[in-house]
Amino acid sequence: MQVQAMAAHNKSSALEPYNFTRRQPKPHDVQIKIEYCGICHSDIHTVRDEWGGAVYPIVPGHEIVGKVLQVGAKVTRFKPGDQVGVGCFVDSCRTCSPCRDGEEQYCEAGMTATYNAYERDGKTRTQGGYSTGIVVDENYVLRIPEGLPLDRAAPLLCAGITTYSPMKHFGLQPGQKLGVIGLGGLGHMAVQIGHAMGAHVTVFSSSEAKRASASALGAQAYVHSQDQEALQANMATFDLLINTVSAPIDQTMYIQLLKKDGTMAIVGLPDQPTTFVPFPLVLQRRRIAGSLIGGIAETQEMLDFCAQHNISAHIETIPLRDVNIAYERIVHNDIQYRFVIDMSLD
Repeated sequence: MQVQAMAAHNKSSALEPYNFTRRQPKPHDVQIKIEYCGICHSDIHTVRDEWGGAVYPIVPGHEIVGKVLQVGAKVTRFKPGDQVGVGCFVDSCRTCSPCRDGEEQYCEAGMTATYNAYERDGKTRTQGGYSTGIVVDENYVLRIPEGLPLDRAAPLLCAGITTYSPMKHFGLQPGQKLGVIGLGGLGHMAVQIGHAMGAHVTVFSSSEAKRASASALGAQAYVHSQDQEALQANMATFDLLINTVSAPIDQTMYIQLLKKDGTMAIVGLPDQPTTFVPFPLVLQRRRIAGSLIGGIAETQEMLDFCAQHNISAHIETIPLRDVNIAYERIVHNDIQYRFVIDMSLD
């Protein structure tokens, strides 16, 4: 499968056009024509080697949506023409306890990331969705429900499931108080999903300019992170906080916003160490937890939930050639809320 793509060849250069051949399809593989691919901030961290471990060339992209072109002889879940998606991983060991439990993202042998990784053979590179096509095992392909616009569904494959999973795992219930820290690509999905789950949603942001947008997305309250009076009024009132911020923040202050037994789930990944004072954590049995996307079954559940509740990402579409422009705008916080590459644009 010959594809056209944009790739990074080192950590300091712009992404450039890159043509390559996808691996030979196997009996359980699905060949997908990529129509849309979201741009995640983690794409930028990876291609610029800010987290380490970059292996070039890298074709980023793990918010992939398209249509099935062909299926292998043993494929049972999909047929040509189906609307499908591919998220942050394309394989796992399938035998460890997390894989057997449907939590392949926590595979003990390591999930096979959609890009900047190797297939299970240890030799074949994976490359992502800034490309015109991809080949993926049917067991790691998602069905995009009818009613979800394909372009606005693409970011659900990362931003959507990253925020949905901790809400489900930590048992967010109707009427409980949910705090969303940061209103970017992840945060704007957390607000919509939390609202649809029946929670009372408060957004915490360092920008006053996002207040109206938060309300439009479904938040019932908004707190500027420098408003000490508002912060004091919210102390010890939240059941769950979703921390989406990928920059250093005052973790101790947010911990104090939690009720007894409350949880702050961290889904944003700063490239610098973070610290906190343990006393507020210990004195009220509060928790800080991490959460990483979701398994295949939970991601499908999230897609179906979003279709049922008319939830999708707020996006700006661009042609593939403009990814470098999008990167600079993301770094400068100049997007509400997600760039999506439209492969049909010249």
